[in-house]
Amino acid sequence: MHIPDGFLSPAVWATLDVASLPAVGWIARRAQKDTDERGIPLMGVMGAFVFAAQMINFPVGLGTSGHLVGGALLSIVLGPPAASLVLTAILVIQAFVFQDGGIMALGPNVFNMAIVGVLAGYLPYRLLGPRWKAGAMFLAGTASVMASALLALSQLLLSGVRMPGHLLGVSLGLFLASGLIEGAITVVAVRAIGRLNPTWVRDPKRAESRAWTVLAGAAAALVIVGVLVASQAPDGIQQVALKLGLQGVPAWVHAPLTDYAVPGLQSAWERKAGAGLAGMILIFAACALTGRLFARHRSA
Repeated sequence: MHIPDGFLSPAVWATLDVASLPAVGWIARRAQKDTDERGIPLMGVMGAFVFAAQMINFPVGLGTSGHLVGGALLSIVLGPPAASLVLTAILVIQAFVFQDGGIMALGPNVFNMAIVGVLAGYLPYRLLGPRWKAGAMFLAGTASVMASALLALSQLLLSGVRMPGHLLGVSLGLFLASGLIEGAITVVAVRAIGRLNPTWVRDPKRAESRAWTVLAGAAAALVIVGVLVASQAPDGIQQVALKLGLQGVPAWVHAPLTDYAVPGLQSAWERKAGAGLAGMILIFAACALTGRLFARHRSA
């Protein structure tokens, strides 16, 4: 789902870079009004959990894989403003630390996943949740992925990428499969979080520290064990790029943990698991620091 550098035209990525910056600033102001110090750890833990889950690719067919995006899950648990900020932090760290998604294409990725994807995931839950909670969560996860995917494909087309009709149809089908899986994961994850602490989804400020610890441990286990079984097939955007022969430009910022690997470790599992744990720590720290700054400004 992450768009690398070199796939979009300068006009497209520059426009979305410019548009995303004030949008995130406005969202930050909205989140600041709702942020309380008691809910800060949950932002960090949820950010770490979604980052860990994004590392685990699952097969969706035709040699293509998908992974959790997490926009709907975050919006249901944290609310849309905090969810957008957490997912933005994840995307920024993925781009600069792991070279996952382009630096110049950061604006489009934030717009697609952290802004529109979060909103598209929250609306079905907000509108249908009181009556059909499980169905609303499933639809939220599916809608979030499809909205982000449609935007990404549209941006490729606007950039002058010629995409045959059959490839476009296959790509949409694969994204739909990924979205359906995301919907199922969202239902399971929200229900599991509710069992850990029933107050979380209704009031994150009342979450208990023991529940935070359990979720953090689950995220770490997901990285340590999940990387052993994760699919190595390219995801939807990468598969489109391979079919069309798109080549990204060389990165002008060298990421220290490119391809989610810690250099110097012996086995591939150690390199990837080490990178995943490091990323979780960075995400938790970034989200927790942002939340604490918001809480201080609010109290002031």
